[in-house]
Amino acid sequence: MHGLTMRYQLTLLSLMCRAESIFGHKPIVSYAPNADRFCYTYADMIRRAKRLAAGLQALGVQPGDRVAILAWNHHRQLEAFFGIPASGAVLHTLNLRLHPDDLAYIVDHAGDSVLLVDAALLPLLEQFRPQVDLRHVIVFADAGGGVPDGMLDYEALLAQHDEREYAEPLIDEWQAAALCYTSGTTGRPKGVLYAHRAITLQCLAWTMADTFGIREAEVMLPLAPMFHINGWQMPFTAALIGATQVLVRPQLDFPTLLGLLEREQVTFTAGITTIWLGLLDYLDRHPEAYQLTQLRAIAIGGAAAPRSMIQGYAERYGVEILTSWGMTETAPMATISTLPGDLAHLPREEQYDWRTRPGYPVPFIELRARDADGVLAPWDGETLGELEVRGPWVAGGYYNSPESADNITEDGWLRTGDIVTIDARGWIDLKDRSKDLIKSGGEWISSVALENALMNHPAVLEAAVIAIPHPTWLERPLAVIVPRAGCSVSEQELLAHLAPRFAKWWLPDAFAFVEQIPHTPTGKFLKRALRDQFRDYRFPATSDE
Repeated sequence: MHGLTMRYQLTLLSLMCRAESIFGHKPIVSYAPNADRFCYTYADMIRRAKRLAAGLQALGVQPGDRVAILAWNHHRQLEAFFGIPASGAVLHTLNLRLHPDDLAYIVDHAGDSVLLVDAALLPLLEQFRPQVDLRHVIVFADAGGGVPDGMLDYEALLAQHDEREYAEPLIDEWQAAALCYTSGTTGRPKGVLYAHRAITLQCLAWTMADTFGIREAEVMLPLAPMFHINGWQMPFTAALIGATQVLVRPQLDFPTLLGLLEREQVTFTAGITTIWLGLLDYLDRHPEAYQLTQLRAIAIGGAAAPRSMIQGYAERYGVEILTSWGMTETAPMATISTLPGDLAHLPREEQYDWRTRPGYPVPFIELRARDADGVLAPWDGETLGELEVRGPWVAGGYYNSPESADNITEDGWLRTGDIVTIDARGWIDLKDRSKDLIKSGGEWISSVALENALMNHPAVLEAAVIAIPHPTWLERPLAVIVPRAGCSVSEQELLAHLAPRFAKWWLPDAFAFVEQIPHTPTGKFLKRALRDQFRDYRFPATSDE
């Protein structure tokens, strides 16, 4: 027997309808690279999105066709976020930080038929366009700038169509809405194909009080690039709930970013950990220059948050750091570190201990871990295992990649490659990526645990720990350190800082001090590059463990 509930489709079209009819008056602010401010409303944005959808349909774009975007964050890309799926096509954001060869592979693998591109990024496009087959290129052109021959002007395309021409397609909630590719740190990038239903449900999860608690009154400034997991789905979440959006190019200097946070009265922002580490360091060196009283929370991703960062924002600036865990395959949110009622009554120092961990699964996400023998690990907070997840917005496979079937277990769980422990409450503690664990004398060392402890030292801005071959112990840890501006620190001081927290055999055998650590396009430490940089480093055979 079936229930008598309406078969209402959870699609991005429903988000568009709600944003236009309920929140049409709410503002959307967009900043150009030259700092020019543009402001219009959700009603304006949806009208232009429908014009884009009509224009794509007139160009022959069919349901299921992939339409790519190569652009920074701005209001016209937001229009495309809605206009492309509204036409029945699949939104495909391209990571403009990738090498042209990788972009060529991704565009070809995805089968993109149309590309929307910033005028400033045309030189990047020209580096890989000969390798791909695009029917149309549509340019987000600067005012009065014109477009190259053979390409279409975005504004001209919209001017040729009226929103009343738009024919809304019949879209099923299981139909593909968006396509994002992984960063490809361990091989070729893989395509994650999100259904309308998956994105809509993730947006609902963002509004829950015990996750990020996004409300209509929010002013959201995402520093996650819109090409990274659709801006972590924040543009869609803001439209669902009617929050004000402030769109800026993520690469801002700290004074400009702080000025925007103040001027626009931003209440919620999000981005990779490295941004907020640097911003906290800048704030501490200019404590009287900025007021962040309106900013309630920062959501972070890309890497774990050091305790010193969480504590610094909370105690010196009254801003809550919300840590979570996720990946492209989880769209991205899967866990959250908001404290349940009993933990929220713990002494503040103990609360910070919990907040440094990625947290427990958000509603509808399930998780488990398998140990090295393939046995399900107990939830005892001690047993290491590879994290597996499943849920309504978790990838059940990869686009056009049958060779990636091993990433999904026989009973339908996603293998993440992250090594964790899970405690009795379901809280995970991320120990490492499986490829980044250090095996010393038959025992495992967590590079993440060492990194977080090192970044809690007041003189350390960033720290990455990698495995170096060792003639006796197989591998030993090398710590790569970026000191804070104006600070110096010795190996002896760092060892003394770590010694009370770790067994002696966990401590790094050596330290390398550098000006910067390479990062992936998503803000994680690029340990592959570090391992290549230090490939000739050798430990002496007489190292005393």
